Amino acid sequence: MNTAEHPIKRSLVFFLVPDFTMVAFATALEPIRIANRMLGYEAYKWRLASIDGQPVSASNGVLCAVNTSLEDERRKMAGPDRLSMVIVCTGINIERYSNKSAFAWLREEHNRGVAIGGLCTGAHVLAAAGLLSGKRCAIHWENLPGFAEAFPEANVFADLFEVDQNIYTCAGGTAALDMMLKLIGDDFDDSLVRHVCEQVLTDRVRSPSDRQRLPLRARLGIQNSKVLTIIELMDANPSEPISIGDIADQVGLSRRQIERLFHVEMGRSPARYYLDIRLERARNLLIQSSMPIVEVAATCGFVSASHFSKCYRELYAHTPQQERLDRKHPATA
Repeated sequence: MNTAEHPIKRSLVFFLVPDFTMVAFATALEPIRIANRMLGYEAYKWRLASIDGQPVSASNGVLCAVNTSLEDERRKMAGPDRLSMVIVCTGINIERYSNKSAFAWLREEHNRGVAIGGLCTGAHVLAAAGLLSGKRCAIHWENLPGFAEAFPEANVFADLFEVDQNIYTCAGGTAALDMMLKLIGDDFDDSLVRHVCEQVLTDRVRSPSDRQRLPLRARLGIQNSKVLTIIELMDANPSEPISIGDIADQVGLSRRQIERLFHVEMGRSPARYYLDIRLERARNLLIQSSMPIVEVAATCGFVSASHFSKCYRELYAHTPQQERLDRKHPATA
């Protein structure tokens, strides 16, 4: 591959937050390493940073050494090692993370025209830093309900990745690869993207709007189209549950037929399955947001907090109050 006369170069910092996911970090870093190899020169440079320059533990327990601290990065703002992009690497327990110094640094870099990215749950940090107001962003599907409640000013989508001006966010996992391939394609061309794809053994670049989760058919391991349609209706209406009778009318089945189908395909009644969907959503909100429990109950279609608490305890063996109590002390760094 011919070297361009004036190659595009990016200097990136991967900012590691405790409990970051290794898979998203690796699939963001490796494409630019491979791109350098394919180009035959160092078009992309990077370094790893933490708050204090100390190693950071990933969610899998691996301790990752870094090259720099935020204090060091501030000193480099105007020098030859200044950045062109920051990528925030996060993962589980992000709703507990709060660091004013990190938020201020991200704002400073953004105001200087530096591109800011977030992997997996990184949109949470970007939003907390005030960078996502009115911006399109993506976050891991599991964290989307809590994020939407905590940051209503952000336009969050269950997409693989989003690019809004100089803000890059992705849902984590292998979506980080797709986002970085988009970056490489914008910097160079589709030919280089194809070379990188061949090296990582992927046969296509997914679009931002490709789904994060497996289709229901594959995720649940069922083939009955009527059952899948019913579950989609349930998923789309957690706050104001549709009666099984109304669902029956919409799908052209009798209530008795739906009951029989669900017992055969799902091993439980449709009412029980619908309740479990709403309780799962409630659990995500309890863990990921500071919404009062009574509001969580209402948001998930429960007519009273006491009924919500009873149902929650039956499924999870503890109350919503106990769920919240375990997470009432936010972690700071």
